[in-house]
Amino acid sequence: MANRVNFGLWYDFRNPPQWRKPFGRMYEGYLDQIVHAEQLGFDSVWLTEHHFCEDGYTPSPLVIAAAIGARTTRMRIGTNLIVLPLHDPVRIAEDAATLSLLTRGRFDLGVGIGYKEEEFAAFGRSLKHRPSLIEEACEIIRRGWSGEPVEFSGRRFSLGALPITPAPETAPALLIGGMAEPAIERAARIGDGFLSTGGIGLDTYVEALERQGKSPQDGRIVLGCWAIISDDPEAEAARIGPHALYQANEYIRWGAFGPPDQVPLFADADSALEGGLYEMWDAPTAVEQLSALIARYPRICDIHFWAQLPGEDVSAGNRRIGYIAENVLPHLRG
Repeated sequence: MANRVNFGLWYDFRNPPQWRKPFGRMYEGYLDQIVHAEQLGFDSVWLTEHHFCEDGYTPSPLVIAAAIGARTTRMRIGTNLIVLPLHDPVRIAEDAATLSLLTRGRFDLGVGIGYKEEEFAAFGRSLKHRPSLIEEACEIIRRGWSGEPVEFSGRRFSLGALPITPAPETAPALLIGGMAEPAIERAARIGDGFLSTGGIGLDTYVEALERQGKSPQDGRIVLGCWAIISDDPEAEAARIGPHALYQANEYIRWGAFGPPDQVPLFADADSALEGGLYEMWDAPTAVEQLSALIARYPRICDIHFWAQLPGEDVSAGNRRIGYIAENVLPHLRG
């Protein structure tokens, strides 16, 4: 293929009560899995963020990113994504710069606008201020990584001429995610790339680049893919069904796909797998589908898959990771 695409894994570190295991053991197993995945040829690992979740959905992706960086040598490490309006942008700029230095430039910062009302209330932020919060924060972060003192006065943040040190030797890419058109437009306007969830918004992003006076060749797409790839998709669907139902309905309850009172929950596992973002593929189907996607959107630079769904044992993820490494990645890399 003309462009080099990284293939990676996506983690949320959820540990639902009905499948609970000791958190320390879970983290240890996931870190071991990531190290093994690097050895198998996976190129990247992506971490997401939420707060105040009964299942422990990780609130601390940058801490985990540092642990991954210490145990890997080649993988790129990124966030898909951090809810930037909840954070102090100076702290994010400092932590991301430090991660870049610790990993010799292997870290990328992916951010989004957020949607979970409980989080905003707890952090003293307003949902209606999200656009200005994320745009001002992105500007402060970029200035901070430049090595020059940051002086900024905006609607949400105000800083004197303060240096953010140490500056990164390699500035992380600042990627912006979203599913709604304004968020995708923002990614085209101020981002170094677009974080797409489940392939949503790819055409919108290309069109937004053109509206911004940019060439589609200037774009960069990082795709969080919800495909579940195994040797027997039908049997795998039966096995993962309860976990997929849990994952999909929790996102609906939080408002990921629109106001929770307007988006119905899935009634059962079959409807979640059929009506959600999931795809059930074997290796030949995965190669065909992903090759076509990359050919249609040549700005795709990374495709990553959920390592495991909430509550699955790490062995389930290990099995699929091994299958993908042996039967999918070699064909996509030509």
